[in-house]
Amino acid sequence: MAKPVIGVIANARLLDNRFPAQIVGENNLRAVAAVAGALPLVFAGTPGVTDIGDLLDVADGVLLTGGRANVHPRRFRTAADKAHEPYDEGRDDLALPLIEACVARGVPVFGICRGFQEMNVAFGGSLHPEIRTLPGRINHRMPRLPNGEIHPDLELIFAERHAVRLTPGGTFARLLGCETIRVNSLHGQGILEPGGRVVIEGVAEDGTIEAIRIADAPGFALGVQWHAEHDPATNPVNRALFEAFGAAVAARAG
Repeated sequence: MAKPVIGVIANARLLDNRFPAQIVGENNLRAVAAVAGALPLVFAGTPGVTDIGDLLDVADGVLLTGGRANVHPRRFRTAADKAHEPYDEGRDDLALPLIEACVARGVPVFGICRGFQEMNVAFGGSLHPEIRTLPGRINHRMPRLPNGEIHPDLELIFAERHAVRLTPGGTFARLLGCETIRVNSLHGQGILEPGGRVVIEGVAEDGTIEAIRIADAPGFALGVQWHAEHDPATNPVNRALFEAFGAAVAARAG
């Protein structure tokens, strides 16, 4: 029996400062294959290559991955600032209508980090480019060395850094079987104002929104700010989320 297919969105990247490419972190693909039990199908995060209708005729679910680029501020009626570059407007052009299409059709969609932020913007919400500058917030960015370089230790980068309080009786609390979890943190941008259909189900100790669902979605439509694709084989929180996503995708395929 053929496995269900999960489309995994890619990010624009310039290789060697000259070759345009679309890339996906391998952890996303392994999480889909090994934990969600589906075939990962990478698709370009740009409307010039990927047609949403054709994609959803093939994919039984969609994974919105994280990415270095921020969602462009014009998507939520805010002026752009060079300090908050890079942007990936091709991905914005594709991802935002794709999210709406997935929810409307009942296609399971799971947003991680940038994907989580895209889900909020798709339903009219706004983002803040540097959550750590808001009063009372902690630094949610990945650990760096004193010279500013990214820390070389991946275990340290993806270590659990803070707690998230889940809504009692909510979708996440039911899936995870608890009301408090600990997660990694590798982001600068975050949700400022939630979109009209965005239901907040998880909040960090400093008030940063960490887990959402889309209200009245006919299918799986969840997003998390942390990198749930990291080590889902052994991390019980991330494993439960990818297993639930995979079960929803399998049901859709069936």
